[in-house]
Amino acid sequence: MSAGSQKVAASLPEPVQLARTRIVGSVYDRADEIAERGSSAILTQVPGYAGRDSEFRADVHDQVARLCRTGLGALLEKRRVSPADLAYTRRAAVRRAQSGLPLADYITAFRIGQQAFWKSLVAQAGDSPAAREATLSMVLPLTRYCDLISTQATHAYLEFQQHQSTEAGRDGRDLIESLLGGALPERGPLVAAAAAHGIGTGAGERLVVIAGAILDRTERGAAPRAEGEAPHIVSSALARTGVNGHRILAVARETDIVAIAALGRATTEELCTRLRRTHDSLAAEGITAALGVSTVLAGVEAVPRGWQEARSALDLVPDSGGVMALPELTPFRYLVLSSDDTARTLVDPRIARTLADDHAKGAVLADTIRAFVAADMNLREAADALRIHHNTAKYRLRRIQQLTGRNIRTVTDLVELLVAIELRQAPPVVRRDH
Repeated sequence: MSAGSQKVAASLPEPVQLARTRIVGSVYDRADEIAERGSSAILTQVPGYAGRDSEFRADVHDQVARLCRTGLGALLEKRRVSPADLAYTRRAAVRRAQSGLPLADYITAFRIGQQAFWKSLVAQAGDSPAAREATLSMVLPLTRYCDLISTQATHAYLEFQQHQSTEAGRDGRDLIESLLGGALPERGPLVAAAAAHGIGTGAGERLVVIAGAILDRTERGAAPRAEGEAPHIVSSALARTGVNGHRILAVARETDIVAIAALGRATTEELCTRLRRTHDSLAAEGITAALGVSTVLAGVEAVPRGWQEARSALDLVPDSGGVMALPELTPFRYLVLSSDDTARTLVDPRIARTLADDHAKGAVLADTIRAFVAADMNLREAADALRIHHNTAKYRLRRIQQLTGRNIRTVTDLVELLVAIELRQAPPVVRRDH
């Protein structure tokens, strides 16, 4: 609110001031109700908001409620709205631009949300002379507030779009190269580009590097895409797969796709879930992509190591495509998946024959070994997990020892059997072009 609006409020007669405080407080307490009506109208009336997922709808509801509380809170406290008060509005505008929402729809949504706000304000005012005068005293400051947030949101939206221009794309490639070298530019537009993606935030920063490759560049039943088009489609899709309110920094280079995500408070599970949705949406377009995800990195200095990790994870993605994330693997699983053909040739022939025969009969012996390991070598618990009698489980252990010459109760032999089982099921490593 402006300083002038505060002077007007201070000069109001006491009954009008009391009525004004009552009205503002009542509407403030009903912010969630206003948000429910406003967001429902937005989702129903504005084409760009239709068919969005529950997370998007919840974000719209939250923004309408926060816009109400910010303006009314400033009135109650008789203070100006500060830039910090509007930071969430700018972040929301970026999220709308990230989602591909047209600017015209975004502005229309603002208007609908403000209408819901004003209707509630009038409904709570009442018909007394003091209430009418109190309502009139709020028209100017609240109109200025609505204009302010609309302007801030529109500017943030347009700035984001400008950042995604061709020039910004070049900045993105330059920034990626700098980060892959383990350094953040000290000044210039690349610093702003990094900040726009949540990179370079300082202490406690959590980053993840993603390596991508195209396995199939032709849509089923469609003409082949132009050379180099698919990598840019994938990098654009990755850029939209943001977490923590930031787009992922993603670029398509000559031979690969590189992306860096700032996790913030998000978890790797959230990121990987979104990456798999992106992968599936690309598959629906006829693009089979492989994505390798590094471990969580503590700051920009660790990005070179993260790039190596991401490329190693990329090699573990099968030819059918998918997402291979190192944070989701145990060291044992990673070692098995990354093993080459030499590891398979080292498996004892007796074990290999036993597992092959067992697989043809339903893999009951392999399942018993896995259950025994999961139960910390407690045979009774393993039998319960398999829903078989304890004696049946004991018979299977004896059978395994007879066929393989390995004692499943010996740690060394058990590990050898488990490794052989996992190697049999692990897909062969595919060395992608790096």
